[in-house]
Amino acid sequence: MKKLVLFAVLALGVFTTNAQTKEELKKQKAEKQAEANAAQAEANALQAKIDALPGWRIGAFGTVGGSLSQFDNWFAQAAPNNTSGNIGITVNAFANLIQEKYFWRNSLNANLNWVKLDDKDDPTDSDDFEPTTDVFTLTSLYGVNLTKTLAASTLAEYRTTLLDNFNDPGYLDIGVGFTWTPIKNLIVVIHPLNYNFVFAENDAIFESSLGAKIVADYTRQIGKINFKTNVSAFQSYESSDLSNITWTNSFSYTIWKGIGVGFDFGLRSNKQEALNFALANFDGTGTEPDFDNVDNDLQTYYTIGLSYKF
Repeated sequence: MKKLVLFAVLALGVFTTNAQTKEELKKQKAEKQAEANAAQAEANALQAKIDALPGWRIGAFGTVGGSLSQFDNWFAQAAPNNTSGNIGITVNAFANLIQEKYFWRNSLNANLNWVKLDDKDDPTDSDDFEPTTDVFTLTSLYGVNLTKTLAASTLAEYRTTLLDNFNDPGYLDIGVGFTWTPIKNLIVVIHPLNYNFVFAENDAIFESSLGAKIVADYTRQIGKINFKTNVSAFQSYESSDLSNITWTNSFSYTIWKGIGVGFDFGLRSNKQEALNFALANFDGTGTEPDFDNVDNDLQTYYTIGLSYKF
């Protein structure tokens, strides 16, 4: 009986000691976490002061997505023997010079994608990776500050494809007007005097014209999240058929040492490109496509994959 009582007392003592140790560890963890939060708040405040200083701000992040597969004697599908795959790369980079009286903002956006489908039973098909998504945009914005949120500015923006039909078409916007920065990281460009140069072999469809340029860009990093959204629109004074708009978005979440997951998607409306595509695929039957009857369907793309923050 004495042994039983002694064992119970020892067990109770061990349980109490463990419980006290666990509570003490939780308390120590909470104290350390509070210290870490305070240190992080101080670091964020210092970083905000650094960001407010004049000078260059340079950064980049991107997304890489891809998959490869091979099938042998997989009779449930039309091509039982094939190899397939896709590779997608997105890069968003910026180099901004911020001074008290002026700024010079430069950015690059590229989204490239390749797809391969090699039917081993068809010797005539291609076994190469063929380009699909092909987006390249380079912008340079210079402005002289009139107030804290308004500046007189000039913008040069170049858009084309890199992998297929480089500079056919290619678009170069050059204009002057004003840039508005109502909040940090948001830039709105309004240029009522802008010339849209269009470079293409088929100059009967692709025409340059004078018009207005509007660009809105919001780029921000919040902790491990990086995101960028950009709208670029040109409204031709000559004809709405020569107008265009592109909206691109990039998101990335860093998981470990700059590596994370990313998602990119874009929308575009361009009647000149729609007509050029329709005429290239016109088989001669029915009514020949023109600006009045072409289907100007919304152009879209998206990429999902691993991301890396430079």
